[in-house]
Amino acid sequence: MSINKSTAQTHKDSRRSIMRSTTVLSFGTLVSRVVGFIRDIIFARLLGTGMSADAFFVAFKIPNLFREMVGEGATNSALVPVFSQYLEEKDKEAFWNFISVVITVGMIILSVITIIGMIFTPVIVRVMAPGFMADTEKLFLTIRLTRIIFPYLIFIGLTAYSMGILFTFRSFKASAFSPVLLNVVLIVSALLSSQYMKEPTLGLAVGVLIGGILQLAAQIPSMIKVGMRYSFPKTLRHPGLFQIISLMLPRFLGSGIYQLNVFVDTFCASLSSIVGVGGISAIYYANRLIQFPMGIFGFALASAALPSMSGFAIRKETELLKKTVTFSLENIFFVMCPTTILFMFLAHPIIRIFFERGQFNVYSTGITASTLLFYSLGLFSFGGVKILVTAFYALQDTKTPVKIAAISLAINTIFNFILMFPLKVGGIALSSSLAGIINFLVLFFILEKRLGKMNADLLKYFFKVTLASLIVGIGIFVFWHFVVWPQEWLKLVLLFFLGMFFYEVLCLWLNIEQSQKIWSWAKTRRFLSHRPKPNS
Repeated sequence: MSINKSTAQTHKDSRRSIMRSTTVLSFGTLVSRVVGFIRDIIFARLLGTGMSADAFFVAFKIPNLFREMVGEGATNSALVPVFSQYLEEKDKEAFWNFISVVITVGMIILSVITIIGMIFTPVIVRVMAPGFMADTEKLFLTIRLTRIIFPYLIFIGLTAYSMGILFTFRSFKASAFSPVLLNVVLIVSALLSSQYMKEPTLGLAVGVLIGGILQLAAQIPSMIKVGMRYSFPKTLRHPGLFQIISLMLPRFLGSGIYQLNVFVDTFCASLSSIVGVGGISAIYYANRLIQFPMGIFGFALASAALPSMSGFAIRKETELLKKTVTFSLENIFFVMCPTTILFMFLAHPIIRIFFERGQFNVYSTGITASTLLFYSLGLFSFGGVKILVTAFYALQDTKTPVKIAAISLAINTIFNFILMFPLKVGGIALSSSLAGIINFLVLFFILEKRLGKMNADLLKYFFKVTLASLIVGIGIFVFWHFVVWPQEWLKLVLLFFLGMFFYEVLCLWLNIEQSQKIWSWAKTRRFLSHRPKPNS
């Protein structure tokens, strides 16, 4: 076999592996997001966008900020690339000794952060949400909830490290489905606490802790299956650990920048005298909808592509790495562009149908729909950034994404303080979208300069899927406003499936590869379902 044929076959096998892994992660994430969406509907009915909702969402956000720094952030930027290198270059005993060191150090770091965080919770809350100081009851409730939730960081951080090990072995099922457990526990907690507790958010806080424990426990069978062996290390000094730390230090700076981004958004949203009451809750609900396609496809695709990208980077197979990045971006655009149009054109009815009941009133619908509309403008860039940052991590370059994130933070901060006055909480969302688009473009051009020219048709591809999305979006908008239907939710479901069908048809007409593969799969399934069964 020639080298070119071998390279082409390797790329083809890699693409198949990535899509198989993405399918597993996407399906698991889909189940989790659907259950999570039901959870958010219950939250909206019970809490609305009032004081308790704002207090709980800030309390839940604070330990999750640290989780991003020492949990998922560490997994993506440092653990998987270094684990992949050790698995490829060392024997199994050396690999598992290394894993034991990482887990032990991780446990120590998570515990120290948790203890310090619980001690300084009053200070953290006051800095994070200064607008709460105008309402003593809201402030003290947020502090109390934060202290209950903080130990969640330990369990979810260890879960993230377990995911890093499993991703290295290309085992994705446990990581994909375990978040369902947290959502189920929170649904049960919400329903029970609303019936039996004067302050339901206290029950929700306990539910977060239980959900974190269950998520960690769910990783254990898969860890045993891949041969996990833990033994308390004789020493914590290990060259692999120093390699991880060297990769993570820039990532810590990047996470710090991201946390500053979250801090700035939360800071601005807490200023109810400027953006209106319920800004933090509106951002939460809108962001949950944005995270639906991001989690199902963006995070899944980036996680599935990371081991392959890391392998190509280690073996210096630059051409295969470029093709994998381009392939991943094409799939992101194919999904995110029509989702953006759907959210833009139908933001208000989507929020009204899913959330407007109980404590979630007409005012809540208005501010959340505005936030969703402006967030949706940056959806393709949010997904694209995940892919590009993953490529930098595979190259063991965590510095470049940090530098660009710092620029994005400055842009987001400036636009926040400009746009929140005329657009209220929607201005905060629009600032995030603008910063995300700039982040994506700068990362793309830097990566292209480093690896060489990407697929020249990528921009053309983006315009094709955008055109198809706009045409379908206009049709959906006209149908929604001019066709009478007795049940709004049924009308929305019908429009969703009609939109998908016509988007597929338009993409076929525009010769978009992904749509052709979907059509081929559909024809194959149809053929198989109608094929006569052989005689027994």
